[in-house]
Amino acid sequence: MAGAATSAIKSVLTRHLHASPGSKKIVGVFYKANEYAALNPNFVGCVEGALGIRDWLESQGHQYIVTDDKEGPNSELEKHIPDLHVLITTPFHPAYVTAERIKKAKNLQLLLTAGIGSDHIDLPAAAAAGLTVAEVTGSNVVSVAEDELMRILILVRNFLPGYHQAISGEWNVAAISHRAYDLEGKTVGTVGAGRIGKLLLQRLKPFNCNLLYHDRLKMDPELENQIGAKFEEDLDAMLPKCDIIVINTPLTDKTRGLFDKDRIAKCKKGVLIVNNARGAIMDTQAVADACSSGHVAGYSGDVWFPQPAPKDHPWRYMPNHAMTPHISGTTIDAQLRYAAGTKDMLERYFKGEEFPSQNYIVKEGKLASQYQ
Repeated sequence: MAGAATSAIKSVLTRHLHASPGSKKIVGVFYKANEYAALNPNFVGCVEGALGIRDWLESQGHQYIVTDDKEGPNSELEKHIPDLHVLITTPFHPAYVTAERIKKAKNLQLLLTAGIGSDHIDLPAAAAAGLTVAEVTGSNVVSVAEDELMRILILVRNFLPGYHQAISGEWNVAAISHRAYDLEGKTVGTVGAGRIGKLLLQRLKPFNCNLLYHDRLKMDPELENQIGAKFEEDLDAMLPKCDIIVINTPLTDKTRGLFDKDRIAKCKKGVLIVNNARGAIMDTQAVADACSSGHVAGYSGDVWFPQPAPKDHPWRYMPNHAMTPHISGTTIDAQLRYAAGTKDMLERYFKGEEFPSQNYIVKEGKLASQYQ
C-alpha cells in the first residue's frame, strides 16, 4: 500500500517537471484569421500567425501543430490530446481543458495561456495531475483597461443609437440625448482591483469620477491615495452606490455566477455594467432580463460563456447592449507581448529553467492565490 502511494506521488511529480530531452509535440489553439491574416505582418495571435514561433520551434526539431478546431471528440485538438507535451491556447478562442482531457493527455507537462486568464482549464485537475499551468501575466492589461474605458464612455454617452442613426440615414437627436450623460461626477466601482482594475482607476481619475473598488486585498495606501479610490470591503454595500460597475475579477469557483438575479437587484436602477473579465461571472439570463426591464440601463463587454458564443445567446438580442466578440486583450500590441512571453516560457521549459514567478497559475500542485 505504501509502495503504491509512493508511486502515485512520483507520478504526479514527474508531470510538472520541465522538458525531458528530445522532440516535443506542441499544439496551439488560436482563432482563424482567414483573409485578414495577410493584412498585418504583426498579426501573430491567429492560426496563420501561430504566435510567430513556428520556424523557431521546428528548427529545434519540435513538432508544432496549430488549429482552431477545439470542440468535441472528433476535433483536431482531441486527436492530438493523447501524445502532446505542451498545449498553448488563448482566452479569445479557448480550448476547454477538462479533467477528462487531462486524464487522456498522458504526455502533457505544460499548459500555456497566451494572454491572461486560465479559467478555461480545470485547474484543480491540472494541479492533481502535477501539470504546470502558466500565462503571460501583464501582457494585455493596458489593452483591456483601455477597452473598458471606451465601453464606459460608449454606454454613458448612449453612443451606439447615434451611430446606428448615422448609417441608416436617420436624424433624431432626442432619441439619443434623453439617456446620454457626462462621466464626470458619476460613481464608478470596480469589482476586482488587480492589474487591470488599477489601470482602469488610474485612467478614470482625470474624468473626476467618484472611484470605488472591491477586492480581496486592499491597495497600498500611497497608491490608493494617488488614484483617489475608496476601498469597499462589502460588495453588496458598494453596488447601490455605483452608477457604473466594471467587472475585473478572475473567474473562480467563488466568482462563477456572482452576479445572479439577486445581486443585480441590489444595484442601482439604471446602472451601467462593463464586463471584460469573464462571461460566466454573470448569470446569463439574469443580465438579459435586467436589461429588458431597464434595471440595467446598459451592458457592455467582450466576454461570453461559452466562447465563441452561439447564435442564440440571449446577450446578442437584449436591449441597450454594446457587446463584441472577445477582442479587448488581443490588439496587435498585446499579441506581440503575449507571443514574446510564450516564446520566453517555452525557451525556459526546454532548458529546465523556472518561469517568472508571477506567470505561474499552477505549480507543483498548488494554485495561484487568485484561484484559491
